[in-house]
Amino acid sequence: MRRETQNILLILLGGALLKISFSGLYLRYVQKGFLPLLVIAGVVMVGLAGFSIYRDVCGARVPSHSHSSRSVWLMLLPVLAVFLISPPALGVDVVNTSSDTNRTTSRGGFSALPSDQVVPLSLTEFVTRTAWDDSGTLDGRTVRLTGFLVRQGDHTYVARLAISCCAADARPLKVHLTGLQAGFGDGQWVEVTGKAVPKSATKENSYIPTFTVENAVPVAVPAEQYES
Repeated sequence: MRRETQNILLILLGGALLKISFSGLYLRYVQKGFLPLLVIAGVVMVGLAGFSIYRDVCGARVPSHSHSSRSVWLMLLPVLAVFLISPPALGVDVVNTSSDTNRTTSRGGFSALPSDQVVPLSLTEFVTRTAWDDSGTLDGRTVRLTGFLVRQGDHTYVARLAISCCAADARPLKVHLTGLQAGFGDGQWVEVTGKAVPKSATKENSYIPTFTVENAVPVAVPAEQYES
């Protein structure tokens, strides 16, 4: 592959990384903490290509043979995906097709919840407490959860995807809803307020707790759609 083509590929790849970094689209693929690394990688790629172009223009290019490398062109695929397709974050389809729902591990030593009348919790925190906290910190407490709706047969769930590193290791978390009024579509992002049904998360039901809805309102899709 010619040096000019390599430089163009580096600029495109680096530009794609910078685009998703500064537009916030990177949150569809990786955790928030990866932003500095993405920016650095994008700047390095563009910088290397720029330096190489500068050397060529100044006549400092070292003669070399051009090699055919079709595999290098595969590097264009993620660039095209970012600029032309912009794949959305994972959502309902992953929850419906995954058999590894609510995979939780005991944290131990759960702290007391705030004394607020309504306690906002992530789905990760809520599911973990219902599965492993025997002290009853959720009993009788009004909690607010945020996620997207998933309908499976006659059952409705509020769900979220949690990631450890990137979208490739996404695992679904879901909470069974009762008392939700009609009018919400599949995949709709909502805030639901209500109470956990004690002892409803068991090994037999894959630690999926039941949540009695007292109020539900639609919300915009958050910038950070994944939990960690």
